[in-house]
Amino acid sequence: MPDAPAHAPLLSTRCLRKRFGERVVLADVSLEIARGEVLAVVGKSGTGKSVLLKCLAGVLAPDSGSVLFDGQPLGRGRPAALAAFRRRCSYLFQGNALLDSLTAWENVALPLEQTTLLPKAEIRERVADALRRLELEGDARRYPSQLSGGMQKRLALARALVTRPELVLFDEPTAGLDPLRRNAVFTLIAHARREFGFTAVVVTHDLPEALAACDHLALLDRGRIHFSGTPDEFAATADPVVSAFRDSTAALARSVAALRAGGPLEPAEDLG
Repeated sequence: MPDAPAHAPLLSTRCLRKRFGERVVLADVSLEIARGEVLAVVGKSGTGKSVLLKCLAGVLAPDSGSVLFDGQPLGRGRPAALAAFRRRCSYLFQGNALLDSLTAWENVALPLEQTTLLPKAEIRERVADALRRLELEGDARRYPSQLSGGMQKRLALARALVTRPELVLFDEPTAGLDPLRRNAVFTLIAHARREFGFTAVVVTHDLPEALAACDHLALLDRGRIHFSGTPDEFAATADPVVSAFRDSTAALARSVAALRAGGPLEPAEDLG
């Protein structure tokens, strides 16, 4: 199976569609993720961001369209390509999905034990390295319930990276976290990308952090990629859909100021 050219995107979709009953979630999604970049997929709640990520990961099968990894189409009719993709990709779940009955060490070792034929000595070496890089080497014998929320996030990332994937998919990695911890998670992703050299797709609601930490942004709106570009391009565009999403905090401030002054309110944002 020939490798894709070095300049080709590592992961791409073409005309991806997915519906659940009468509800169309992904209407026509075409997207390219360059090698080595961190792409943030943003958009309002319910626009299908997590569904898109699950289609990228092969967890959900699209109704039509295609997903290509390293130039090779994926799908249930291509089991060898899908198996190769899963060996080269990791998925970081929104809730971390750590196993409470296993220690930190055992959680990180699990994907190597289940998906590789590596000798035990190399597994020990890789686990120790992943824990050390994420500053958890002193917590190897502790259970997830004995770790703070931030440490659990680092442990989940260590487990995702121990297989040395080329691609990591993050599903709302900062869900439920306060602003300081959100910043810490995005800093952790940027640091880990530099250390391990992976490509990343991050589904997130946290626009300021995504603008600061990611190389590329894609805005999903009404089942389509409405905008794709750099953070600077996202910040500068006058596109009304982008500006409504990007400037919602400023619009809230204006509405509250008008309410306090007894003046007319701006129209309410469409919640979709």
